[in-house]
Amino acid sequence: QVQVVESGGGLVQAGGSLRLSCAASGLTFSSYAMGWFRQAPGKEREFVAVIAWSGGRTIYADSVKGRFTISRDNKNNTVYLQMNSLKPEDTAVYYCAADFYNWVRTKAYEYDYWGQGTQVTVSS
Repeated sequence: QVQVVESGGGLVQAGGSLRLSCAASGLTFSSYAMGWFRQAPGKEREFVAVIAWSGGRTIYADSVKGRFTISRDNKNNTVYLQMNSLKPEDTAVYYCAADFYNWVRTKAYEYDYWGQGTQVTVSS
């Protein structure tokens, strides 16, 4: 049984930082690209970042480029999202997802497994 579990969300002031973690189990983690998506109230889920199975390729949404960093630890089946210089518009539920693909993709429907999400709230 595959499980994807996010943690690390919370309330932070604008300009602050948070690090999200995502632990995956029940799958061969190193065979999956891992992505982060987010969904704000009243909006559609949007792509944030993705990292290839090897860590050798990453893609970021323009809105987070230069502020967020995605990384992974294949030994511990964990992917991270370091979020710096947070803005109120980053407020959303953040989801981690696994894509059985040997490179990187950014469309939510292409991902195979999803976590339940973790809330990130940035106050102004």
